[in-house]
Amino acid sequence: MASQLDYHAMRETFARFKAADPEPKGELEHVNAFTLLVAVALSAQATDVGVNKATRALFPIADTPEKMLALGEEGLTEHIRTIGLYRNKARNVIKLSRILVDEYGGDVPNSRAALQSLPGVGRKTANVVLNMWWHHPAQAVDTHIFRVGNRTGIAPGKDVIAVERAIEDNVPVDYQLHAHHWLILHGRYTCRARKPACGTCIIRDLCQYEDKNL
Repeated sequence: MASQLDYHAMRETFARFKAADPEPKGELEHVNAFTLLVAVALSAQATDVGVNKATRALFPIADTPEKMLALGEEGLTEHIRTIGLYRNKARNVIKLSRILVDEYGGDVPNSRAALQSLPGVGRKTANVVLNMWWHHPAQAVDTHIFRVGNRTGIAPGKDVIAVERAIEDNVPVDYQLHAHHWLILHGRYTCRARKPACGTCIIRDLCQYEDKNL
């Protein structure tokens, strides 16, 4: 595990990320808070590309909890059959839709605790929704962020909670809102697991990774 980057290196790192991509966006397609919540829940152990393919036909007919309940579990299953763990995910989406209707008036709650109380919604999913829809500087740590955080020294930690805390504690506040998107995209396209593209990396001189692929 790399040691934590100092404040000046951290500011320079995120200044470069911002210069390269001032307004990074998540890649899951959605039209409102509910469809975002569903898309993120479906993306567990699946790719954003795969989820988007499935939801392009789903969301036009089921973009609210009420419409999702009308579609039903079997109807939803047919739409998401190409996604891993689709039966369990369909069950959870129908359950959470029922809870949203019964307990929240059909609205998606905007507290982490309320979101995490929904079936199939963990801390990472809750943080993605809080960040992308309500622009809260929540840090959703996935495998990409965990790898990048530890490899570079941006946010070293033994588990996802430790990495999340390291981002919150050490990334300058003016970069917090977009931090998790910059890190996800960096991990997905540059700091890849098997063959990191260190030669074209914009932070290679700041990164603490010892086995740089130059």
